[in-house]
Amino acid sequence: MFFALGISAEARAADDKVDVAGILFGHISDSYGWHITDWGGNHLSIPLPCIVYSSTGWHIFMSDKIAHGHEYEGLSVATEGRYADKIVETLPDGSISRPFDISITKNVCSLIISAIILLVLILSTARWYRRHDAENEAPEGIAKLMEPLIVAINDSLVKENIGHDYRRYSPYLLTAFFFILINNLLGIVPFFPGGANVTGNIAVTLVLAMCTFLAVNLFGNRHYWKDILWPDVPVFLKFPIPLIQLIEVFGIFTKPFSLMVRLFANILAGHAMILGLVSVIFIAAKMGPVICGSMTAVTMLFGVFMDCLELLVAFIQAYVFTMLSAVFIGMSREEAH
Repeated sequence: MFFALGISAEARAADDKVDVAGILFGHISDSYGWHITDWGGNHLSIPLPCIVYSSTGWHIFMSDKIAHGHEYEGLSVATEGRYADKIVETLPDGSISRPFDISITKNVCSLIISAIILLVLILSTARWYRRHDAENEAPEGIAKLMEPLIVAINDSLVKENIGHDYRRYSPYLLTAFFFILINNLLGIVPFFPGGANVTGNIAVTLVLAMCTFLAVNLFGNRHYWKDILWPDVPVFLKFPIPLIQLIEVFGIFTKPFSLMVRLFANILAGHAMILGLVSVIFIAAKMGPVICGSMTAVTMLFGVFMDCLELLVAFIQAYVFTMLSAVFIGMSREEAH
């Protein structure tokens, strides 16, 4: 079971107590290597490229050179303080500084894998349609899987919420939906290439929300900006004190903020709940065979239930992000009545 969970030796103290916090944050947080498990006292992990610019220039090396407290070319991973779990440089005077770091971390590697999967799905579907008559032939293979999803999202979300100008935004919204869905599903898989907490990372959801923010505000029409800067309300509410304008401008930023937090919080909470449930098995291991066996059975049943629920949440969160993005874009394209 330790192999299945990838629980490291550091997560278990000398008296064999389970460090639940260490397990949770070890799986949820980002890392410079892709840890698989411990086997025979050895750490099994996939080293990833570290790319760092320090006071001595560029350093490119694999993460196993600085793993488990090792130092390489004056660089190491901090274990505590403001730079905890980040690469730091030890200067000649003994002080610590944070170098410029563009390393390929676990989350970055998972993003690359999910992007490759997305490209394969989309290009394979496009290839089938280029080689077949879609009006007279039913789709096959990957196209058979992708067509109903693309049609459903495009017709029920994008077209319905944006209107006649929907084709302009369909590529972005469909890409966002499948990108989020693939990363959500990969996060549920407990072994490589899954297990990374990509959509549960607020930096990733921030970038996705910023894309929607730009799509809404860069391409909003005159009526959209009129409703923000001079809305149809009594004059005393907008002049001389621009009360309504302040509220509307504040709303410009709260909409992408809600997109960012909703996706981040739901995915992060789902991962934490599953890991917390499974950790109960190891906490109950020292309470005797009766308690341990009963708790293991109950925990496994709840774990299977939570995994099934996470599959549903993975789709729902991708759907909700796409739907709200389409609604916000549709509001910016609405014409005056």
